[in-house]
Amino acid sequence: MDPKLRRMASALLALLLLLLGGMSSPFSPQAGLLEKVFRYMDLHQDEFVQTLKEWVAIESDSIQPVPHLRQELLRMMAVAAEELRRLGASVDLEDLGSQQLPDGQTLPIPPVILGELGNDPGKPTVCVYGHLDVQPATQADGWLTDPYTLTEVDGKLYGRGATDNKGPVLAWINAMSTFRALEEDLPVNIKFIIEGMEEAGSVALEELVRKEKDRFFSSVDYIVISDNLWVSQRRPALIYGTRGNCYFTVEVTCRDQDFHSGTFGGILQEPMADLVALLGSLTDSAGHILIPGIYDHVAPLTEEEKELYGAIDLDLEEYRNSSRVKKFLFDTKEEILMHLWRYPSLSIHGIEGAFDEPGTKTVIPGRVLGKFSIRLVPHMNMSVVEKQVQQYLQYIFSQRNSSNQMAVSMVLGLHPWIADIKDHQYLAAKRAIKTVFGTEPDMIRDGSTIPIAKIFQDIIQKSVLMLPLGAVDDGEHSQNEKINRWNYIEGSKLFAAFFLEVAQLHE
Repeated sequence: MDPKLRRMASALLALLLLLLGGMSSPFSPQAGLLEKVFRYMDLHQDEFVQTLKEWVAIESDSIQPVPHLRQELLRMMAVAAEELRRLGASVDLEDLGSQQLPDGQTLPIPPVILGELGNDPGKPTVCVYGHLDVQPATQADGWLTDPYTLTEVDGKLYGRGATDNKGPVLAWINAMSTFRALEEDLPVNIKFIIEGMEEAGSVALEELVRKEKDRFFSSVDYIVISDNLWVSQRRPALIYGTRGNCYFTVEVTCRDQDFHSGTFGGILQEPMADLVALLGSLTDSAGHILIPGIYDHVAPLTEEEKELYGAIDLDLEEYRNSSRVKKFLFDTKEEILMHLWRYPSLSIHGIEGAFDEPGTKTVIPGRVLGKFSIRLVPHMNMSVVEKQVQQYLQYIFSQRNSSNQMAVSMVLGLHPWIADIKDHQYLAAKRAIKTVFGTEPDMIRDGSTIPIAKIFQDIIQKSVLMLPLGAVDDGEHSQNEKINRWNYIEGSKLFAAFFLEVAQLHE
């Protein structure tokens, strides 16, 4: 379709949706304002895409501890801060110091942006969290295009960070800038907390939140996170829970030097054999975790929760095809969603010390380190899980009568999070979604871990909402990550509508 015709059709659809419902009255001032907002966004969508292209071009990789990448991260934070200042926001760049790495090098931690626009006591204050760091990406990894050059193909905007999380952060800024461009009063006070180390574990962020609890966060009414995906390609979603994560290493050591298999093969208890046996003992072929007691504290399934799974728009065949998986462990939508969201899972991630290069090196590793994690759900306790894992693996290892040394460590522990879907801002988000998309949202959880949600909930003790923009096939962290132009632009409209709905409910 011709771009002009597409924009006209989008504007007409937006007006129709406003007339059919969403705002309390089709002829209310809010409905008329939103129609102007939506029309402006349609007309200026290419500018919004251009800004995203400029942000994607910054290689803000927080995972690889390389000085030039850390400088790119610092540049990314400075660009975002300047964009907020351009809109009239006051911005502080909170210095978090430096990071000492295991090899002895020191790298600066990118500052956290604390931005604020508006302090009207008669308006609610919405605090938006986002991050601007990304996972590593090179075209050699299997990308069809340069990951740091935003490339549009059939309405899909490909680029590292497009959906995780630069696109959603910019969608909030697009909503703000549209009100400003139209010379309309922003219906809420808005605050931003934007970090640059989320992919690397949000280094020092919790300490900053604690420090700012009674200052920056003191006036906050609602906290919104847009760092997730829908479970569908076309139907929006609201997220009310995430799993936690306990990450473990299990090390098996014979000596600190490798062996030649021709000289020592057959007379050693090989560390790799011990490790493979240990890792293989963690789950059965159906994915059930074999560690005794691991399911004891999983919250029971209620009828109300069960009904939510039945209402979710998930085409299993489409989901399987887009995942490029022949067969899942479960056959029904409800079983798959429950095992993704409300039951724990265990995944094996890799082995250090093993020979994994091309070729036929006949080595017996003298020391190997296996890595696995358990996704936690409410009401599992991290310290209990840690103890259960250690005791179980010690028992399995003892059965092998190995002369090697074995050590289990939990190197990362992150709590699960769950929200009250009856909170005001969930209602506001539902209304905004109905206004923009003409449908009710899927009420879903996220099987991954977003630690900041639990941090905000526990420290600031305010309602936390997860309002995602991305489609299920966006491929965050993967090759060919993308965000659909439609999701990006309609998501910007959604955030503008959300501002108005929150203001209306707050009154």
